[in-house]
Amino acid sequence: MKEYMLLIRNATDAKTFMSDEEHLAFIRQCEVYIDLLKSQNKLIAAQPLIREGVILSKSNSDWDQQPLSTNPVQVGYYHIRAEDMEEAVEIAKNNPEFEYVSTASIEVRPIKTKEAETQFVYPTKG
Repeated sequence: MKEYMLLIRNATDAKTFMSDEEHLAFIRQCEVYIDLLKSQNKLIAAQPLIREGVILSKSNSDWDQQPLSTNPVQVGYYHIRAEDMEEAVEIAKNNPEFEYVSTASIEVRPIKTKEAETQFVYPTKG
């Protein structure tokens, strides 16, 4: 099996537009989705991201630190296992984000687990 990262984004912070009941229903659907992926041995990790932070960059010897952009909002990720890109996309399509957030998008990316030239294997657990 290959590893993929599902990067969850919304055009805005959709949570601010949900009622408390809608938000709780959304969280519960995410828990069901996570439990299903775990039961199929497809889930490596999944976590929401807090909507604060900085963007750090460097030019020559100068550091630049900017506030995190709020449009689009990176709201979380799922680190999954799938046979191929097609299966990873199908897993992403079932994410509850699409049911609850009209501006949701999910970037599906394969993860490099090993360097071909050096045979270095990237760590997956702390």
